Amino acid sequence: MTSALLRDLDNAHVWHPFCQMREFVADDAPIITSAKGFELIDTDGRRYLDGVSSLWCNVHGHRVPEIDLALREQLDRVSHSTLLGLSNVPSIELAADLVRRAPTGLTRVYYSDDGATAVEVALKLAYQFHRQKPQPESRDLFVGISAAYHGDTVGTVSLGNIDVFHRSYERLLFPTLRVPCPAVTQLPPSFDAASWQQHCLDELERTLAANAGRVAAFVIEPLVQAAAGILVHPTGYLRRVRELTQRHGILLIADEVAVGFGRTGTLFACEQEEVVPDFLCLSKGITGGYLPLAATLTTDAVYEAFLGDAASGRTFFHGHTYTGNPLGCAAALASLKLFETNRVLDNVAECSALLTQRLEEIRDSPNVGQIRQKGILVGIQLVADKATQQTFAPEQRIGHQVTLAARRRGLFTRPLGDVLTIVPAPAMPPELVNRVCDRLFESLLDVLIHRT
Repeated sequence: MTSALLRDLDNAHVWHPFCQMREFVADDAPIITSAKGFELIDTDGRRYLDGVSSLWCNVHGHRVPEIDLALREQLDRVSHSTLLGLSNVPSIELAADLVRRAPTGLTRVYYSDDGATAVEVALKLAYQFHRQKPQPESRDLFVGISAAYHGDTVGTVSLGNIDVFHRSYERLLFPTLRVPCPAVTQLPPSFDAASWQQHCLDELERTLAANAGRVAAFVIEPLVQAAAGILVHPTGYLRRVRELTQRHGILLIADEVAVGFGRTGTLFACEQEEVVPDFLCLSKGITGGYLPLAATLTTDAVYEAFLGDAASGRTFFHGHTYTGNPLGCAAALASLKLFETNRVLDNVAECSALLTQRLEEIRDSPNVGQIRQKGILVGIQLVADKATQQTFAPEQRIGHQVTLAARRRGLFTRPLGDVLTIVPAPAMPPELVNRVCDRLFESLLDVLIHRT
């Protein structure tokens, strides 16, 4: 098919996620037909550096020989076999490998399909656990952080707190408690950075203590709230959350869907504060960005609360058709091996330092507000006035305009409103990370100079 015919069919039939379709159709977005290394290639042969690692999931690049081979070999065995009443070899091997790499004490692996379902599994397990543990309790509340994003299922949206994503579904959701985000962004009047962080800790402690007997679990994106605009938590916050949840018998759900698999500098973000959560939710990078797969890791204590005879009602009645899909698990096993053989975490450290250095080039720009970075996760806030931190009017879509300018320069990126993001694949070589910065900074300058 020609590019024109494909575009006509796309516009006629495909409803794209998180897109206002009237504007998407007008933008003539590239139609990707192939990829190589860290570039995407469209139907007209144009190449785009993958500056957000295919929505934060690609790890080693595209068409990786080792992952391709693992998938071809698995295709010669079996593409799919259910875990409902059966097992399969790759799902067993992957579970053992994840347990080996995860924080000590996380010994059980429950598979699902994507990040939202990984968190949804944890919510349901936590709720049911309290009713089935040795001293049962009817805990019916969850606590999250303001500006949180955990996915798009009803349960995860109930824990979410990004108005533009979640306001339409308010009456569908179950009630939750929220504590303020400790990241230092636009501070309320009378707060400096230190006093704001202390206020957040005080509110965290007060909320958990006041509702200790009702809270089933606390849900957190460790270290960084990614979809909120790369909001970086202060050092020690995660550790304090773990201390308080343990004190009150509250389970801790660590949503590492976006921050896992090297993007913060360690394989799992929780490692940096030596925290062992009760649930570790993984997806996105788990297969290297090849196939949909998710895993929720938990402890023996949680697992054992679900044991009993068939008539006991203690079974976890939850499952997905493609749970533990052999192809996805085979890809994940190959991806995890590459972390060692290609020294991916060393590359992340080098690229993180490079990004810190390059970001200094735009720090004094009159329309650049906060620059937020953790590892290779970067958010660049665009503002109409640096002195007052006044934002651009939403209808100007400045962030979107910058990404269109970047596309013309051969860079694909996607903003979070007027926060530009740089999220390279953990294995992207430093020279290509430099090229991502060059093209994004040129695009930023182009749009801000020529805006009316």
